[in-house]
Order: sequence, then structure tokens, then C-alpha cells
Amino acid sequence: MIDYKHIKQIVEALIFAYDAPLSDNRILKIVEDIKSKDIVKAIDELNAEYESSGRTFRIRTIGGGYQLVTEPEYAKYIRKLIKGKIKQRLSTAALEVLSIIAFKQPISRPEIDQIRGVNSDGVVRTLLERNMITISGRSEKAGKALIYTTTPEFLIYFGINDISDLPKPREMEELLGNAQEELHFSSDDEKARIVEELVDMEEEDHSDDEAE
Repeated sequence: MIDYKHIKQIVEALIFAYDAPLSDNRILKIVEDIKSKDIVKAIDELNAEYESSGRTFRIRTIGGGYQLVTEPEYAKYIRKLIKGKIKQRLSTAALEVLSIIAFKQPISRPEIDQIRGVNSDGVVRTLLERNMITISGRSEKAGKALIYTTTPEFLIYFGINDISDLPKPREMEELLGNAQEELHFSSDDEKARIVEELVDMEEEDHSDDEAE
């Protein structure tokens, strides 16, 4: 049986070395003599040690796995460090379509087009290629259009563990504001328009719930 102190060191080393969220099951396959509760305990203790020693990073649950991430207050410095080196940025249109899919999924492309007011075929195709969304079936409405949902890669991209962790549409302005530096929104009006559309979507859903 592995000594618990060594378990904590192994878990830390694995998460540190892996460049994507490392799942509980993956760790259990690598370290066969431990249980899930040992992993959780190790991570809780590691995070407590990081906090007490003033470290700038923590182990977070993202996209169904564990990942070592820096604390939010240091994000602006990291953005400056990697500015110009980020590959495969999401365009403004892609961010807009992703927001719509995330809050309305499952949703068809014609429904996305109706919300945006423009054709979204090219953007949807790009998001499929990037594995940010996936085809999850066909609509029951006339035409039987394909319907789309987000993927685990979407969760990882935005640094969240579950779709329920997304901010509400009324809180999206801050998210879009942070993204503006990376995604080059054409104007504040563009950002405001996206936020307004998302808020309208939230109010429509609320009205539907009340009607039921």
C-alpha cells in the first residue's frame, strides 16, 4: 500500500505534468492502489497548502477532470505574456453562436440563425471542426434539422466543470468584456447586442416556465 504522503505527491505530479484536465478514472488506472476519496483528500490538502503558502495557483475541477490553474487576479498579466501566441482563437461570431447554443441547447441551426439574424452555417461548421459543439440528433419540428449541443472541449475552453457553471445571460457582459481583448469585438455596440440577445433568451425561458 502506498504511503498517503506519497499519494499526495503522485497526484500533484500527474496533474502538474498533464496538459489537459486529468480525470479521476485516469488517475485511478495509473495509481492502482488508491481510491477516489484519496484523490479528493489529496487535492483538498494540496489546495490548502497552496493557499497557506500564498501560491498563485490551485487545482480546479474543469471539464470533468483536475487541472492546475492560476488564480483569476493574475489573468491580465498572463494575457500580456502570451499575447500574440494564442492559436485558434474564437472569432466574435463563434463566441456568439457558442453562447446561444450553450444557453438554448439542444438547438438547430435555423433557430440559431433566427436569434442572430444572419446565416450561421459557416460558424457552426467551424465549431464542429474545433470540437466545441456536436450533433446530438434531429429536431422534431418540420424539416428535421440537425440539433447541436456543447462538448467537454467547450467546458475546458471556458474553464468550467459543468454547463450549469456558466454565468447567467445577465452576467455575460463581464465574460464578453474579458474576451474582447482576445477576440477583437468590433465595438462596444457589438458586445452590447450579444448581451441583449442573451438576456432576451433568458426572459423568454422564464415566461415559458411561468406559462407552464
